[in-house]
Amino acid sequence: MSRTVTRRFSAAVALGLLGTASSVGATGAAAAPASPAGGEFDLPEGYQIEQVVGGLQLPSSLTWDDEGRMYVGEAGSGLFPEQLAPIRILEVANGQATPVIELDEAIEPALVGLKWHDGAFYFTHRADDLTGAVSRATPDGEVELLFDGIIDSQAEHQINDIDVGPDGRMYVSVGPAGNAGVMGPSTAPWIMKSPGVHTTPCEDIVLTGHNFETPNFLTEDPDDKVLTGAYVPFGTATEPGQVIEGVEKCGGSILTFDPDNAEETIETHAWGFRNLLGLTWTEDGEMFAVENGYDIRGSRPVQGEIDASLRIEPGRWYGIPEYSASREPLTEPKFEPPDEFQVPVFLGTDEPLGKILGSVIDVEASGLTPPDPAWILGRHTVNSSPSMADIAPQDWGEFGGQMMVAEWGDLAPPTNPLRKENVGRQVVAVDTETGEITPFVKGDPIARPFDVQFGPDGAMYIVDYGVVNIDMELKPPYAYEPGTGGIWKVTRMPVGGVDAGGGSTAGVESMGLFLLGGTALAGAAVAGAVVVRRRAEHG
Repeated sequence: MSRTVTRRFSAAVALGLLGTASSVGATGAAAAPASPAGGEFDLPEGYQIEQVVGGLQLPSSLTWDDEGRMYVGEAGSGLFPEQLAPIRILEVANGQATPVIELDEAIEPALVGLKWHDGAFYFTHRADDLTGAVSRATPDGEVELLFDGIIDSQAEHQINDIDVGPDGRMYVSVGPAGNAGVMGPSTAPWIMKSPGVHTTPCEDIVLTGHNFETPNFLTEDPDDKVLTGAYVPFGTATEPGQVIEGVEKCGGSILTFDPDNAEETIETHAWGFRNLLGLTWTEDGEMFAVENGYDIRGSRPVQGEIDASLRIEPGRWYGIPEYSASREPLTEPKFEPPDEFQVPVFLGTDEPLGKILGSVIDVEASGLTPPDPAWILGRHTVNSSPSMADIAPQDWGEFGGQMMVAEWGDLAPPTNPLRKENVGRQVVAVDTETGEITPFVKGDPIARPFDVQFGPDGAMYIVDYGVVNIDMELKPPYAYEPGTGGIWKVTRMPVGGVDAGGGSTAGVESMGLFLLGGTALAGAAVAGAVVVRRRAEHG
């Protein structure tokens, strides 16, 4: 299946550093403030940061073609099923972002992962029926659907990153439907669009028959309640010993396929993840992924401890939704949220069990091997939402060979009413040997870092998704600000050497200045200036 969509090279609109605000349009690039005015970065000594482009509308992922040209995908949507901005691929050059492929008529949002490979763009998205999909677009604008049908993507967690592994096959990270295997009110907007949506396993599993009594938001009766089990649509009860058959295009997984014959070659690489996002490999072929842990929401809320960076071993079951992000059984009391956030649980339809987290999969009867905690690489702060990741080049000083991870940040209180302060919203370095996490760059000008990639020039590029605030008067309570996204570039800055712009950097740090576009500027003298606070120590 292929469609040709508009490829636009003329009338390029600059998304510049000093753009002016405007409404979001269906075509073209909306000019908007490049970043929040003013602010401060915290950055290690020996590195500099500059903005490449601002004014982007919900940007998600970066890629480069064979000639080294940079492209960014704009997602078009957020966590809930409405389009907020155009879906498109833009070329970034000389401080401008020029739309080259418009995708509004070809796919459903959100466009999340983007990868240039073998003369075409590959990207993840939703299909017409909102199932998870992968498509390919040629530079002349022809879009071909490679596969769809991932049911879990009809809910809040969709198919995410896409990359090419050392074996030449493509890999995608796939989120599971729901918070912890059970469909509930936190996914109501999605269930109303796709009543059959549910979590899917990659292999046959045996259920415990635990059912969660939840207000039935599908009726107008406020007192109507319904029992819902795991791995079934909302309002469906399960029985002890019930078998759920595994599916090929399963959620909570890493799927792999031959890009030249995707539909016929899809295989499960590993499964049992919560919302899995970034995928990356070291030079010697070791695979890592990053995972968002549980929330205190929905019919089966979980008091999580961490979000995780994971070592990926093929063929393994990573334990979700029976184990925590730290790969401990959820039956341990520390994972129980307060009763006020839980609903009554029944064994089958008659036997009350109280308000418990309990189990939904009979692990032994399912023939599953419990996950190994050694598979955890890094322990990110819970709700920090680690997203995309990449491995730093070996010439990046003490950070060479470490995994850089964009932490998008929390959405409390809707996802965790117990959280009292914001977390994430930074890029961190994860030591691929020890798992030690070191904050790398954080600052007010970057609202929500989502992707981090190293370009052909060896520099780090950070995609800032833009401003997303919580407004409890909204339903759902997420306030997006399209046009506030951007791309930032981080390079090493040898003292007394030459900076990326060709000028001398000698004495810049001692003068309390920052570098922007290769030019030293006094922060106090520039409107909306960014101050860089450099850290001499990286503990």
